[in-house]
Amino acid sequence: MMRRFFLFLTLSVLALVARADGLQRLEGFLQDMRSARADFTQVVTSPLRAGESTARSKTSYGRFEFQRPGRFRFEYTRPFEQTIVADGETLWLHDIDLEQVTARRQQDVLGSTPAALIVAGTSLRELGTHFDLQSAGQSDGLEWVQARPRQGDGQLQQVRVGFRQGELARLEIEDSLGQRSVLSFSGWQANVPVPAERFRFQPPPGVAVIRP
Repeated sequence: MMRRFFLFLTLSVLALVARADGLQRLEGFLQDMRSARADFTQVVTSPLRAGESTARSKTSYGRFEFQRPGRFRFEYTRPFEQTIVADGETLWLHDIDLEQVTARRQQDVLGSTPAALIVAGTSLRELGTHFDLQSAGQSDGLEWVQARPRQGDGQLQQVRVGFRQGELARLEIEDSLGQRSVLSFSGWQANVPVPAERFRFQPPPGVAVIRP
């Protein structure tokens, strides 16, 4: 009986340590990485439709840059070009094929988005105002944090953030429609100078600008 008790106690302690790891990695990432560049691959998988046996997915590639607090740039390069820029006040989305730009107030839309988890906050306490954060253990060689929006009326269901040796490796995003998006990051350049103009956006001439 005593042996079982100590075994249970040991496993419980190990579980607590594992739970702490993911949150500690996220805290370190928020506090230590003030700016960065990385490449990313995004795979979006749609839920199965009636009669389908294989889920439909599409893969995109691009470049990601950010500078705290709240400035970032996602630049999709293939198969279709698209640019998302947050300049601290406005979130711009430029769909090059559609010749269309959507502009929204950043403070209205960024708070409970996956991007907020990695670029907007500077501490777990700050992120905790928008997300319920829990360590999710280790798998696939990564240490995970699970984040669920505190406001449950949006499309975002949950985000899983995966770290490898303190470096952000993966974001797994699930929405209320059953769509899953996985962003895998590589080639991190941490705390490098990122020119301020990378976070400025001027709609090209002749492009329709929509402000919802």
